Parts: sequence; structure tokens; C-alpha cells
Amino acid sequence: MAAFISEETKEDGISDFVLLENINIDSIVSNLQFRFQRSKFYTYIGEVVVSVNPYRTINIYGKDYVDGYKGREIYERPPHIFAIADAAHKTLKRQNRDSCIVISGESGAGKTEASKIIMRYIAAVTNASGQTEIERVKNVLIQTNIVLETFGNAKTTRNDNSSRFGKYMDIDFDFKGDPIGGHINNYLLEKSRVVFQQPGERNFHVFYQLLIGGSEQLLKDLSLKRNVQEYRFVNQGGDSKVSSLDDVRDHRLVVEAMKSVGFENEAHIQVLFRLVAAIMHLGNIEYEDVDGERCTVKDRAPLDAVTKLLALKDSEQLESALASRVVAAGRDVVAKQHNRKDAEYVRDALAKAMYDRMFTWIVKQINDKIEPPKDRAGVRMTRGSVIGVLDIYGFEIFDRNSFEQFCINYCNEKLQQLFVELVLKQEQEEYEREGIAWTHVNYFNNKIICDLVEQPRTGIIAQLDEACGTVGRVTDETVLEAMNTQYRGHEHYTSRALAATDKTLEHKRDFRIRHYAGDVTYSILNFLDKNRDSLFQDLKRLLHSSGLALLKMMWPDGAKDIAEVNKRPLTAGSLFRNSMQQLVQNLGSKVPFYVRCIKPNDIKSASLFDIERVRHQVLYLGLLENVRIRRAGFAYRATFQRFLQRYKCLVPGTWPNHRLASDKDAVALMTKELGLVHESQLGKSKVFVRSPQSVFRLEDLRQSVLPVIVTLLQKMWRGYLARRLFERKKAVYTIANAFRAYKLRAYVRLLQSTFKGVASMPDYGKRIAWPSPPRGLQPFSGYTQSIYRRWRAAKILSRIPADQRGQMRLKLSAAEVLLRKRTNWGFNRQWTADYIKNSEHSDRYSAALATLRTTDRIQNIHFAHMAIKTNRFRKSALRAILIADQFIYKLDDKKFKLDKKMPFSEITGLTVTNQSDQLVVIHLHNNNDLVLCLVTNNNEDRIGELVGIFRHLWFRLYQRELRVIITNESAHCMLGKKSHDVTVQRDSSVTSSTPTFRKGATSTGIVLAHAP
Repeated sequence: MAAFISEETKEDGISDFVLLENINIDSIVSNLQFRFQRSKFYTYIGEVVVSVNPYRTINIYGKDYVDGYKGREIYERPPHIFAIADAAHKTLKRQNRDSCIVISGESGAGKTEASKIIMRYIAAVTNASGQTEIERVKNVLIQTNIVLETFGNAKTTRNDNSSRFGKYMDIDFDFKGDPIGGHINNYLLEKSRVVFQQPGERNFHVFYQLLIGGSEQLLKDLSLKRNVQEYRFVNQGGDSKVSSLDDVRDHRLVVEAMKSVGFENEAHIQVLFRLVAAIMHLGNIEYEDVDGERCTVKDRAPLDAVTKLLALKDSEQLESALASRVVAAGRDVVAKQHNRKDAEYVRDALAKAMYDRMFTWIVKQINDKIEPPKDRAGVRMTRGSVIGVLDIYGFEIFDRNSFEQFCINYCNEKLQQLFVELVLKQEQEEYEREGIAWTHVNYFNNKIICDLVEQPRTGIIAQLDEACGTVGRVTDETVLEAMNTQYRGHEHYTSRALAATDKTLEHKRDFRIRHYAGDVTYSILNFLDKNRDSLFQDLKRLLHSSGLALLKMMWPDGAKDIAEVNKRPLTAGSLFRNSMQQLVQNLGSKVPFYVRCIKPNDIKSASLFDIERVRHQVLYLGLLENVRIRRAGFAYRATFQRFLQRYKCLVPGTWPNHRLASDKDAVALMTKELGLVHESQLGKSKVFVRSPQSVFRLEDLRQSVLPVIVTLLQKMWRGYLARRLFERKKAVYTIANAFRAYKLRAYVRLLQSTFKGVASMPDYGKRIAWPSPPRGLQPFSGYTQSIYRRWRAAKILSRIPADQRGQMRLKLSAAEVLLRKRTNWGFNRQWTADYIKNSEHSDRYSAALATLRTTDRIQNIHFAHMAIKTNRFRKSALRAILIADQFIYKLDDKKFKLDKKMPFSEITGLTVTNQSDQLVVIHLHNNNDLVLCLVTNNNEDRIGELVGIFRHLWFRLYQRELRVIITNESAHCMLGKKSHDVTVQRDSSVTSSTPTFRKGATSTGIVLAHAP
């Protein structure tokens, strides 16, 4: 799902310069500054994106942003370079048409980084099957970028890592839209930098990386010293140290990059370093005049070093080639000696030519690695489309502008001409498609400037070529005079000879061209030499004879025989003009997209916005002209569907959905209701709004109603979420209940299978282990176990007669506290309960019991027995003890009159011994316990029966267990609120079967003595 990318508001400035109220440079610069301060680094001019270098890392290039821009139209999201990349990719996939992205701007504005971002986006949106290939191409290009920057970038006064060549890259796609390779074209390498640098500048990076970062052994092999000041070709700019560059690290990286790219073998890398070292040694070759016509080498050490590094036969051969020229005139061969000045020119020309051939070979090696597959005839094996990315130098205006700036600015004029033609063409085609009347646009057509430079026979390049081909001595001043004559009266050309009062122009040196981006003053000095850019044939033959196979490969034209007639080579100006015309033709055949890069300051600050510096770039990038062309006619246009989607909330008849016949009718209703009838026109598929003020009014109205819509959407969304949560919970509970029922049925089936047939077992399944219940069914398992136990108990009780079951309950109650704790408690005999009614006291007892039933309404007598009791004076007395439903009755032994009546609520517990005696202590709340010894005639143990009855009645009354204490031969009791210990002893002096209480050995001791 695509990430949420917030819309921009008026607080972020104007996102499209076309919507500016006032179209001038101040408005453009002011809007750029405002957006830069708001961290908005991209702005549109229609379908052109203006990119300001943020000089810091920003988190707007991740996967969320890729998803947010993928498949979207440009205006559906805030300005971003991803929108341009996606538009180019959609053109390729949907229309099967080639597209190109032209990235322009001055050095340090972020052109190379923009091309990397575009590559990254294309890699991210490519089909999964093609991502591997584009990742391979991208990784190769990233590694080759290190190589190209090392050999093609240099420090200038404006940028520490300035690209000194132009680059156009094609990314090839097959018919499925998957990338299959690429190709790089390079333009106008600044060769003059090899032999000359202005103060504060450096030569190409590779020279310093080799001297500072190369190993000691490598420098020794190349006869180099680790001292930049030793070599004239690299020390002219002054201090070579640059704080933003690490030459040691960069040297290591470029070696790794060359290996990673796949240069055929490590020997090639060594040869490249040998060529770089040879160029530095060439710069140290100095000459002295002999007679004004000839010259000799002052110091042969640099000459010998060059000979060794280039693997030439001997140094004399090299010296001869540098100090003289061999010319074939028919069958005759003539050697012409050079004076010191000519020899230095030849030396510099050789250095520049060697570096240029080396750079061209590096680009070719890179192309060999990323070229799409071809058949034997050199034709692509798959048909498809391409996306071109042009990373070209921007307009340049220096304090001293030479031939290189002349070519660079001519390149920008051509690109501006192409842009104007294509934009106007696109505007006209769109108006015709939509049925809108075309309005003529007044704009500056820079074709007149392009013609001034490139016109055959009359253009400046033609003038230079004619001078280079003229026999005799022709100087730069001669060319300037011819240009003054040719272009006298031209509104875009002037010089001091044509404008005598303009003292900013130097006599016989300067001329000025009024470019679309501003006036540029050029120095004619060295124009001819740089345009001629020739290297004598004998030097080419010398390099072709090298023992280095790679160097030999770089100079195939050196294989020609000395007497062979050579066609005059094209000049540097003609070659560049032809390459620009081919480039423009190539771009014109594609659907173009543009990225204009701007650097906010020269110190790489993330917060500084240099207004004058930016104004200069806005001027020479032609942004003002771009805006004027886009604003011609209508400032805003959108499809009916998009216009409805954005503004339908403003008109009740279209919100939330219209019921009209078509979207066009709905838009017509909106323009009428919003008062835009005279400010807009409806085409076939788009609505056109004339002024940006009308668009701003629509945006203000939209912002005012959005809070209401958002509140409604939030309400509906929250309601939906609540309903969905309820349905999910309901579903969860339904599933849980169904699953619980299933688990219950499964558990019941398990119980059925486990306990099947237990009714026929002797123990009714007691030995069977109870199956472990699933988690959540533990309570149910407890219930079923309780049911099983009750069933098993019922099965066991079914064997016992009904009249014996009550006694069984009493025995079980007694067993719970006496089993395995008292030796004999009468469980194996019949319990009588009333042991008095059948004794010799039965008559008196019956009469007394009848009276009690009347007076106390006694229902049941649960236990009746004669017992010896004692008191706090250790006096023994025979008494009748009756246990009814809620009371204990104590009767005398004569007439069975009521002696004492004690409620069960007074009882706190019982104490008995673990022996066979009949002692029992009934503990009472009043600290005056009832201490008894049951009197038996046949030595039956009736304590168990008494305990069972007490526990049974107590639990029935109070629903809790009665505390029963079992002691070892002595029992603790309270008599008269004093503590006493009752000890059971066997005494031979007791002859009667009736036990007796007497004093013990201590004041609190009581002894229950009975016969042995």
C-alpha cells in the first residue's frame, strides 16, 4: 500500500511556477528561497521539475515514496523527481515510445545525484524479473561513476568535484519493459585542463590520487615522487590540497571500482596509471632554442621516464617526434624542425591527446559491460524502447571564458532551442486535441544565436575552421578581425572594435555574445589551437609502435604509412557541433522531460540561500522563459475526472457524486456555480483555467470545506471500525464457542471410551487414570469427576441395605478423622446409638425421655450412653449423656433428672486419644469443658460412633467441619476456667470395669484410671 504523502499548502509556497501571480525573476527566486527554507526542494514548471541542492541527506527517496509516486500522474503528488522518472517510465511502457530526461545545471547543483535518484526509482518500479538486470546496470554505473569522476572531474573555483565533460546515458528496455542494458556517450572533455589550470583549480583528480594515494612501490615503478609541486602539469593552480576530497581513499576506491566494473585484467589498470604518469613527466620536458629554428631538451630525465612508461623503443625517437615534424610531399619525406614554442605546443598537444584517447577508451570499456546483447551483425537481439538521461554541463560564465565555455554555452543554447520548440509543440498539439483556439505565444527564439555559432560557412565555428585550414600564418587576432567584419551589426555579437566605448572589452582579444541567459565575454586567445586540436601523424605512429598493447589499441590511426595521404581531420569545434546536432536530433525523437538543478550557495551550506547566486542560475537556466511559455494561454489545466475529484466538494450538485450525463457536464456545472465561466474553457477531456488567481480561489474554498469533510469521514470511518471490530469479536466468540463445543464433545467421547465397561469392574474403574482435559475444560472435568465419584459411590452403596446406609454415613464421617489415627474405633460392629434404653436403667430412662420430649420437644436421640464425668475438683460421677438434634443433655444416674443442657453452638471441638480408652473431651466456649469416659460392659469402643454423630450433626447445622483433636494418652481441657491435662493410665488397683477419675501428680493433672 502506498505511503501517505501529505499535500502541500500555501504555507509551503507555490509548488508550480506557472501559478505565480507575477512572472519575473524576483518572484521565481523568492519562491525558491521560501520553499528552500520550508525544506521543499522540488518545484514544477508545468512538467519540468526544478531541483535545489539541499546539501544534506533527506528522507524522501525510500520505498514509501516510490510506492506513493508509482503509476501516478505528475500533479497527483507534491513536486518530486520521482514524478518525472515515473512519467518517463510510463511513456515507455504505455505508449512504447522512447523518452529522455534532460538534467542541466552548473557544477555542484546536483545533476549526477539526480541521475542516480532516477536510476534508483526505475530500478524500484521495474518488474521483479527485470530488477536484477537494472540493479546490475545501476551498480555498474555507480562503480563507473567513480572511475569517470576520477578521470573526468576536477576542482574548479566553484566546485571541488566539478564534472568537466558531458554525459548522455541510454537505458535499454525490452518489449516487456524490463531493462537489458545501457550505453554512455561523453561530450567535450576539457582537455586543456591537462596542461593548464587557473589559480585555485586542479587538474583531473586522477593525477593527485596517484601521487598522494599510490603505494611507494607503484610510485617507484612510475618514476614518480610523492610531491605535487614537482610536476608542472599539476602544480599551476597552487595548493593542491582540498578539504572535501580524500585522495588516498579515492585512489583505493577507484582501483576497486575498475576491478569491479570488469576491466579485462589488472594490467590494463597499470597501463592507465602509466599513461597518467607519462603525462606528468611530459609536462616536465623543457626546451631551449638553438638558433631560433631548432630546439633541444634541457633535461633528458623526464624524456627517458616517458619513453620507459610508454614502452617506446628509445628516447631519441620520442625526442625527434616532439622536436620536429615529418611531412610527406609526394614521394619525398621532409623533416621540419620545431623551435622552442612549437615544441612546447607539440608536447602539450600530445599530453591532451593521450588523456583524451585514454578517457574515450575508459567509456568504451564501460559500454562493453552494459551494452544490450547484439547479434553477429551488431544489431540488438531484442526490440524495445529506451529512457535517455542527459547529465550535461550548465551555462558557464567565468572571469575568463575560453573555447571550452564557448562550446558549453553553445550546447545550452541548442538545448534551450529544443526545449522551446518541444514545449510550444506540445502546447499547440494539446490545444488542437482539446479543440481550444491556439493563441500565438511571444517568446525569445534563440535560433539566431545558434545560427551565429553553427551556421555553415558564416557561423563562428565555420570561421574558426576556415582559419585552421588556411595556409600561412593565421593568428587568433586574425580570426577576431574576420568575425568583426562578418558579424558587424549582428544584435547578439559585439567586440571592442564594434563598440569602441565599451571599455570592459579588451582590444584584439575579447568578443561578446548575447546569449539567452545573459551576455558572456570570451577571450579569443588559443581559440585556434584548441579548435585545431591536431596531433602530428608521426606522433600517432610513435604511440602505435608502443610495446603496450592497450596503448597501441588506442591509436589505430598510427598504423598508416608515412607516405599515405591523410584527410584533414575535423576540428574540435566541428566535432562538437556535429555531436550536439546529433544529440538534439536524438532528444527530439523522444518524449522529453526536464530536471533543472540549482545550487543555493557556493559553500555547500544546508541553510544558506544566496539570492544573487540563485538569480544568476535562474537566468542562464532559462526558467523565466520556461514559465512564460507555460503560462501562455492558460495557467492551469486538468482532466475532467481530476478536476472533479479535487473540487467537486465545492458544489452541492457534484458532491459526493454527480448524477449528470458525463463528467464534462459536471465540470460545466461547477464552473457556472463557482463563477469561472469567463475564466475557463472546456476541451474534449480537460478543463483550462486562464489565471492562477482563479486556481488559488478554488484552493481557498477547498481548504475551507475540507475540515467538515474530514470530520464526516472520521465519523464514518470510526463507525466502520467499530462495526468491523464488533463483527470480528462476534465471529471470534462464535468460532470459540463452536470450537469449545467440539472440544467438549471430543472430551466426552474420550471419557466414554475410557470408562466403557467400568460398571462390570470390581472397583468400578477406580484404578483407571482420569484423562487430562484440554485447557479451558478443567471446570467441566471437575464436574464430570464429581459425577463419576457420586456414581461410583452410589454403585458401592447399592450393595448396602437401605437401613444400614445412615450408619455407613456416620462411620465415613468418623473415618475421615480417626482412620489410621486410633487403633480401634468400632467401625466393624453394629452401631446402636441408644445404649441406655435396653440397659437396667431402661424404665427410669424411658420415663425421663418422655418428659424431655414433651418439655423440650426432642425429635431424635442420636446417641445415648452412660458416662463417668469429672469436674474441676477431680470428682467422678456417673451421668447419662444424650445427644439430640441441637443439644447435649446431661442427666443424673438415679432418676434421670435433667442436670444440664448444652446447645451445639457452645461446642468448639472434641479431643480423644489414639488408644482404646473411652475418654472424650467436649470443648465448650465457657472454658468449662465436659470431660467424659463412656462406660461399657463388654469393652466395645464407642468413641468412633460418638465422633461420627457429632461431626455429622455439626456439619448439618453449620456447613463446616467440627474440629477433632487426637492425642497420645493425654488430653488437654479447661475446667473452672483452668487448664488441666487428663492422662489415661491402666491401674491394677481398679478392679471394676468402670473407669474412675482421680487427682494426678500435679495440681492440674487428672488421671483416668481403668483396669488393666
